[in-house]
Amino acid sequence: MGVSIEDIKKLKELSGVGLTDAKNALLDADGDFDKALEAMRKKGLTKAEKKGDREARAGVVDSYVHDNRIGVVLELNCETEFVAKLDEFKTLAHQIAMQIAAMNPSYATTDDIPADEVERVKQEAIEGGAAKGKPADIAEKIIAGQVEKNFAEKTLYSQVYVLDDSKTVEQHIKEHIAKLGENIKIGQFKRIELGVTE
Repeated sequence: MGVSIEDIKKLKELSGVGLTDAKNALLDADGDFDKALEAMRKKGLTKAEKKGDREARAGVVDSYVHDNRIGVVLELNCETEFVAKLDEFKTLAHQIAMQIAAMNPSYATTDDIPADEVERVKQEAIEGGAAKGKPADIAEKIIAGQVEKNFAEKTLYSQVYVLDDSKTVEQHIKEHIAKLGENIKIGQFKRIELGVTE
């Protein structure tokens, strides 16, 4: 079955893969564009996982002010100055700054949560009694689930992405890692709200 050059170009643009990969994906999907796009996104996300350990020292500092009441300054890192200057990378930084303004995360990733804070939440969950009377292995899973739920909304990467609730912020970043071909990481961020002190 033949595939149109328009579909190949469109798939290339949306997924960040080469023309040959785009054509092959469409052929594998029998011309079904959505199926091919999904396959390419999965392939891209797999590549993104492999890039996750690469050093990211270049990047941009972006700021966002909402209604003159909430301000965010964000450092978003990538591997090269070339990618840092791309409009798509700058747009990603701005989208993440908007996410921080809207959702007020306390941490970028779960690795940033202090161990004593995790322990405090764990103790609260135990004292809350949700796992009381359950077998040890099930109780442990219940407690772990409550701790994870507690930090999901406070951790930027775990939050539902405000501009597309079908994915998390982490998935949105990984899509850009796959598309731009470089590791991308949140450096640091600061959110200020008028009249609110930490």
